[in-house]
Amino acid sequence: MPTRPAVDTLTYRERWTVPWWGWVGAVAVCLLLAAEIHLGYSGVRSWLPYVVLVPLAVVSVGALSRITVSVDDDELRVDDAHIPRRFLLAAEALDAEARREALGPELDPVAFVVHRPWVRGTVRVYLDDPDDPTPYWIFSSRRPEKLLAALDLPLPAPEEAA
Repeated sequence: MPTRPAVDTLTYRERWTVPWWGWVGAVAVCLLLAAEIHLGYSGVRSWLPYVVLVPLAVVSVGALSRITVSVDDDELRVDDAHIPRRFLLAAEALDAEARREALGPELDPVAFVVHRPWVRGTVRVYLDDPDDPTPYWIFSSRRPEKLLAALDLPLPAPEEAA
């Protein structure tokens, strides 16, 4: 009888949903644009923008809400990207000032970045993969402390953080 493969234990998972005001704002902008088109045309062309633009806004905002971050026994996943945990070297949570510096003047051009402005926390994970030129990942997190606890990595050494 074949044995079942071992199932990875999920130790952390979060999903970045767009806040309610993002949904309202996107639909409001599309309604205003559709109303503007409606004023200039009659017949089918007057109501067609409502049918097209409002669902497009909902689908677009829904696509922004699909990103997940998860940690299991074997790997870290951010959206569709994943990396085995054996290549993770160190991790740190970034405050607002450190995030601004890390995403601005200090950003390495080959770093992996997934950032959403409505998610306040940010985490930087340093990598040690000889086959990958990416020095670190920077990504948003709603609960950076819980994510760091799930990763169970040391803080970066001063030379890594500089």
